[in-house]
Amino acid sequence: MRIDFNCDLGEGCGDDAAIIPLITSASIACGGHAGDEATMRTTLRLCRGHGVAAGAHPGYADRMNFGRNALPLSPSQVGELITSQIAVLAGIAAFEGMRLAHVKPHGALYNVAARDSDVATAIAEAVARFDPRLVLFGLSGSQLTAAGEAVGLRVAHEVFAERRYEADGSLTPRSHADAVIHNLDGAIAQVRRFVRNGSVIARTGEQLPLRADTLCLHGDRADAARFARAIRDALEADGVRIQSFGASE
Repeated sequence: MRIDFNCDLGEGCGDDAAIIPLITSASIACGGHAGDEATMRTTLRLCRGHGVAAGAHPGYADRMNFGRNALPLSPSQVGELITSQIAVLAGIAAFEGMRLAHVKPHGALYNVAARDSDVATAIAEAVARFDPRLVLFGLSGSQLTAAGEAVGLRVAHEVFAERRYEADGSLTPRSHADAVIHNLDGAIAQVRRFVRNGSVIARTGEQLPLRADTLCLHGDRADAARFARAIRDALEADGVRIQSFGASE
């Protein structure tokens, strides 16, 4: 058993230095919903120092709402947004002697792309045009992973340690009281189910099969470092090999 362990970082609201040694892939905010040149450079250097694969985490340019509200952009506008944000981070990475490994949309853009095939295709095509070697991270079994595969990208089907799921495989909206798993034992139980059984129990009780290539923990939660340590310890105790998605091939 093996899995990539990723976290959304460089957002200016988490303990990135404590989290990065515990993960294998970092999705770095690149100026849309959060982040600036200084945070991008600092996070990239942390990744380089700990051998963590670095990727772009582009989102709606809406800092007031942390990119968690969908904006009325056309698919072509979404493609331009993705390209421009990847380019900023990739340029800083090149200066630091690094190459980006993956792209993972953020927040509302991620959720729209999971269900809207036109937006998903715009994102996948933008990533492929920028660098076809990039892996596209998307919600497991979603329109985004399908679009990535359709344009010839390698895709990583992503599951979430501390988010609840609906019966259709979508993430429970954050407006719902049960959207986030706050209990560490509950998160670890969900992670173990992903890895051992390839499934998750939906909020309403259904068991859903889900492919799990990469496991996400949100880095903006106050206890993210504690969760990261406990999840990693639990996986290693189960004999799970934790390594970046690119290294798994």
